[in-house]
Amino acid sequence: MLEGQQLYYPSQEVLEKAYLKDYNRLYERSLEDSEGFWSQAASELDWFKPWDRVLEWKYPYARWFVNGKCNIVHNALDRHASSWRRNKVAVYWEGEPGDKQVLTYGQLYREVNKLSNALKKLGVRKGDFVTIYMPILPELIISMLACAKIGAVHNVVYYGYGGKVLRERLIETSSKILIVSNAAYYSGTLTPVSGIISYTLQCPSLKYVIIKRRVNLPIIPEPKSPSKESPRFIYWEDIVENAPDVSECEVMDSSDPLFIIYTSGTAGKPKGIIHSHGGYMVGAYTTTKLVLDVKDEDVYWCTASPGWITGHTYVVYGPLLCGATIFIYEGDLRYPTPTRWAKLIDEYKVSIFYTIPSNVRSFMPEEKELENYSLESLRLLATVGEPIDPSTWKWFYEKVGHKKCPVLDTWWQTETGIILISGFPSLPLKPGSAGKPFPTIKAAVISPNGEILKENERGMLAIRGPWPGMMDTVYQDPRKYIDYWDLVEGWYVTGDIASVDGDGYFWIKGRSDDVIKVSGYRIGTAEIERAVLSHPAVLDAAAIGKPSPSGSDVIKVFVVLREGWVLDDILVEEIKRRVAEDVGLIAVPSEIEALTSLPKTRSGKILRRFLRDRELGKVLPGPEEQV
Repeated sequence: MLEGQQLYYPSQEVLEKAYLKDYNRLYERSLEDSEGFWSQAASELDWFKPWDRVLEWKYPYARWFVNGKCNIVHNALDRHASSWRRNKVAVYWEGEPGDKQVLTYGQLYREVNKLSNALKKLGVRKGDFVTIYMPILPELIISMLACAKIGAVHNVVYYGYGGKVLRERLIETSSKILIVSNAAYYSGTLTPVSGIISYTLQCPSLKYVIIKRRVNLPIIPEPKSPSKESPRFIYWEDIVENAPDVSECEVMDSSDPLFIIYTSGTAGKPKGIIHSHGGYMVGAYTTTKLVLDVKDEDVYWCTASPGWITGHTYVVYGPLLCGATIFIYEGDLRYPTPTRWAKLIDEYKVSIFYTIPSNVRSFMPEEKELENYSLESLRLLATVGEPIDPSTWKWFYEKVGHKKCPVLDTWWQTETGIILISGFPSLPLKPGSAGKPFPTIKAAVISPNGEILKENERGMLAIRGPWPGMMDTVYQDPRKYIDYWDLVEGWYVTGDIASVDGDGYFWIKGRSDDVIKVSGYRIGTAEIERAVLSHPAVLDAAAIGKPSPSGSDVIKVFVVLREGWVLDDILVEEIKRRVAEDVGLIAVPSEIEALTSLPKTRSGKILRRFLRDRELGKVLPGPEEQV
C-alpha cells in the first residue's frame, strides 16, 4: 500500500467527544507560542510554588518550569484522594491465575503513604535511589509512587531480566533498597525470585531487600554468616502493617530527578536516562489527555510493563495525573486461552486499549473466536513500540474496534519521555503512518548535513528544540546525552529513519541501525516488513541485510506463517511481488525463510541483530536482550 493512499475519517461522535477537536489550529498556534501552550497545560496541575520561567534553554540542556516547586505524586494521587475521586476506582488488577484486586484513589493514597513512611523509617531520603523488581502488581505502582512522594529516585528493572542485569543496576545507582515480589506468573508458569535474589548479596550500597509475598513461597534465607555488604531481608507486609497512612509529599524542584530508566540499546552498555518531576509531569499529563483522550468515565488499559518507559508514562503517571481508572494485568495476554485479552476487555469494560503491534499480530489467528466477545466498551485503540503495518492496522480497526474506534500509532522514545508524533482522535488516520507531531513539536526528516528533505524522501527523523518530558541527562555519562544533539547541530537526532508525505504525516521506516544498503540505496527494514505483512499468509516478519560477494547487502526476510500455509515457491513469489509493488524492485528479498517464531526483546521488539548474527554463525544475544 502506498503512503497516503487511504484516509480513515473520525465519526461525528468521536469528533464531538474528543478533547482536541481542531488539531491543525492548535498546532499552528502552539508553534507561535510554545511556552504559552505549556504554561497553560502546567496551570491545570497543582504547584506548591509557581515557576519563574517556563523554559531555560541553554543548548542542549533544558530546564522546564524554572524554580517551580511540585511533586508528581501530589497531582497523580493526593489531589484526587482529597476530591470527589477518593471513592473512584484508581486501579483494577487481575493476576494470571484469576486473582483480583481493586483500589480506589483513597485506598491507593493510604497504601502509598504507608510504604513511603516505611521507606523513610529504613533511612531513605530525598535523592536516594530505590530499585524495584516486580511483575505487574498493584504493589509495583505503589512502590513507584511511594518513592516519588518522598523524593527518592525509583529505578524499575523489568522483571524479565536476569540477576546479572539487576545487580548491575543496583551497583550503578548505589541503591539502598530493593523492592521485589517473591514470584510471578506468566504463561501458566510460576517463577520464584529466589535465584535472582542471590545476585544481590554482594551489592555494597544495598541495605534492605523488601519482599512482597505474591504467593506463599519462602525467599532464600539470609546468609548464616552475613558480611557487612549483605542486605537484610524484610517482608512488605511486616513494614507497612503498622506504618502511618498519612504522609506529606516532599517539596521538589521542577528539575529534581524523578526516576532513572535504562535503554537496552543496540550496542554497548545500556544508558541510564534521567527524567525529572516538573517537565515530565506536564508532558505526561498533556499527552495522555490530548492524544489518548483519557476521560473520567474511561477504563484505560495499556499492556506495557512499568519496567519500560511506556509503563512509566502511560500505565502509571499519565493516566493517574488525569484521574483515570486504569486496568493492569500480570501475565500472558493469551493464557490460558488465546483470547484472554478480549475476555478482560469485556469483563472490565475497557474503553481505551494501548498495546504493541506484535501483540495485535498474535491476536489475529483467533479472529473467529473474537465473535464470542462484544468488545463494545472500546472507543479508542493505540499502538506503540514499533511501526504498525497497514494490514495489522486494518485488522485491529475492523475486528477489535468494529470500525468505530480510531487506531492511533504513537511514536516516541525512552529519551523523549512522552509521545511526540501520533495519530489524534479528531484527525483522519492513515494505516501504517505514525501520524503528526504533537503541539509545539518541530519534527522533520533531515539529511546528515541538516537539510530538511522533501516529501517522501527518506532521512533521519529529528526534533528541533526542547519539550517537557525530555530526558535531563544520561546518568554518569553526560557525553552520551550531548551525542544526541551533536550529530546535526540544532537537532535532536532520534536514530530513526522516516519520511513525511504530502499531507504532513510521518512514516517510520525503522532504526538507522536497521537500514539495509543495497546497491547504494538505503532501505528501512520496516517498509520491507510492512509489505511482507500485507500478504494474508504472513503473521510476522523480519528483514535483514546479508553481506554478498559483491560487497553490497542482499535482503533476507524471515517470516512466521499463519496456520495452514507452507512456504512453497508460489508463496515466495507472491511475497516478493508484494515487496516489488509496495516498496520497489530494489527491496525485493533474495531469500525468504520460514521460522516458527522471531527472536524478540521482552518489550516485543524484533532482534534483527540476532538474526544477522545467526546468518553469520555468531553467538546468541546477552542478558540485556533476552529472547
